[in-house]
Amino acid sequence: MRYGGRELLDLSIITTFSTSNLIVTILGLIILWVIISLPVYFAAEIVTGGRASLSGAMAATFLGAIVYIVVLVAVDLFLGAVVHEGVYVWAFILAFLAWLWVYKAVFATGWLGAIAIAILAVVVFIVINVVVGLLFGVTLPAQFFPPFTFTIPG
Repeated sequence: MRYGGRELLDLSIITTFSTSNLIVTILGLIILWVIISLPVYFAAEIVTGGRASLSGAMAATFLGAIVYIVVLVAVDLFLGAVVHEGVYVWAFILAFLAWLWVYKAVFATGWLGAIAIAILAVVVFIVINVVVGLLFGVTLPAQFFPPFTFTIPG
């Protein structure tokens, strides 16, 4: 679409999108979802004494992200119309509490258990990243972790 000699909207990306691209994208997102759910699963196993399941961790990861975004946007829209300043801080706090509530509900634990799962999941994620980074040189997300190199002295 052109207006005054300039391109307003480049639709070429839509025409190059194919079914195989869509399948690869969906498979990639599913694999990433499983990878992101593993630290939550390991953390929940420790906190709940072995009552957690990988499917429960995947549900908590998926639902937690959806609830987080819904609360974040809702608080920003509704509270932002009234308060105007500092809304993002409240939105992030309430969205994080909503995500903890999802962990609390899915893993049948208390608030302290949900906080422990969240903190332990971050620790497990970092440990997995370091191990995978040392073994294969790949980390997720790469911009937050420096490249790992391991040399054997001697």
